[in-house]
Amino acid sequence: MPYNIAVIGTGYVGLVSGTCFAENGNQVICVDNDPKKLQKLNNGQIPIYEPGLHPLYERNVERGRLTFTDDLEDAVVKSDVIFLCLPTPPQEDGSADLQYVLKVAEDIGEILAKHAPQPFKVIVDKSTVPIGTSEKVTAVIRKNYDGAFTVASNPEFLREGFAVEDSLRPDRVVIGASDQQAIDILTELYEPFVLSGNPIIVMDERSAEITKYAANSHLAMRISFMNDLANLCEILGANIDNVRRGIGTDSRIGKKFLFAGSGYGGSCFPKDVKALLKTSNDAQNTLRIVQAVEDVNADQPKRFFKKVYEYFDGDLAGKTFAVWGLAFKPNTDDTREAPAFIIIDHLLDAGAKVQAFDPEAMENTQELKFGDSIGYADNAYAALENADALLLVTEWNEFRMPDWKKIKSMLNIPVVFDGRNIYDMDEMEENGFDYFSIGRPPVRGRK
Repeated sequence: MPYNIAVIGTGYVGLVSGTCFAENGNQVICVDNDPKKLQKLNNGQIPIYEPGLHPLYERNVERGRLTFTDDLEDAVVKSDVIFLCLPTPPQEDGSADLQYVLKVAEDIGEILAKHAPQPFKVIVDKSTVPIGTSEKVTAVIRKNYDGAFTVASNPEFLREGFAVEDSLRPDRVVIGASDQQAIDILTELYEPFVLSGNPIIVMDERSAEITKYAANSHLAMRISFMNDLANLCEILGANIDNVRRGIGTDSRIGKKFLFAGSGYGGSCFPKDVKALLKTSNDAQNTLRIVQAVEDVNADQPKRFFKKVYEYFDGDLAGKTFAVWGLAFKPNTDDTREAPAFIIIDHLLDAGAKVQAFDPEAMENTQELKFGDSIGYADNAYAALENADALLLVTEWNEFRMPDWKKIKSMLNIPVVFDGRNIYDMDEMEENGFDYFSIGRPPVRGRK
């Protein structure tokens, strides 16, 4: 049976999840308190870039299954299941800030009390939250409302750039709940998403909460391990690409998340690694491997900048650098914790100028970070005009097969710094470039 669903918060997780719930026939009300965002959503505009999302959004809005409002009270009263998809940004000590989650929980308790008695409600923490949050949310709601409800944990595992696919066809669904009625409701809600046989895994709330942190920290660990190993390869004259192929074909290891680069970023890995570390430190059982993961990642963009700095003998003042890629990964406009930002900061601090291009993330870059302190090119080649070097930081598809003759004619010096190892070393040498990548021998192709 279809459910009436409220999704509180229309960021990546909320907007994608709400749209995909509607796509499977449920009636979804998305709630947000940002008037500008709501205006866009009610006028046919999606405020984020996510491939495949817009057609689903249009279809479900047109059919009346997906609506957007700032009326939390109406949404809570009308809904059987209420998903909390709210930001949990890191605080200075690394812990997740729960103020938005707990404030909405308090509002929900007051609304339910005002309209009591209410039918059984399932309130779901879908945001990435620390261990014990479901208990805190329960206590906050229970202060005002003693009716029938339960709080469950249902962590999301969405990859930005593939979030629609991950939502409609998840590898697994994790439900953290102790109440059988809530388990039955959430299992029925998710069954259409796993018709191919992928599992719905039911566990206690605390285990579900730590599962999300453990998953992201493990993936971050693979990235940092390869970056650490790549740095060793550079010193010893080995090639990290060969090493990756050698270990990735081991079925016990697998091929994914073994690519060296200039570091991970985004809204999940950095925040979740910090939060898990804070939790482990508070429990006086520091996760030493996770601490190393964070340390390596913090160092990786600096190492990339160091290649540029040393190539120009420490004299970057007045030089211009073309930067391809600003988003933390391709197929998104998300620039949170983007390695490109760290690299650009170092360039600017050294007195250099930056001309950047990204297919989707330039508006966010200008609004959220750099303003007019860097230049924004209309296309990839325009960023090269009068530039002294090209820095590839985000591996968008359109950067993979560039016109090297054109690039060489535009750059003052034919040198490329590749932070994602997407170019062939032999090709770079044949085209006469000095070429520096991650964990691979440098190429000295200048004639």
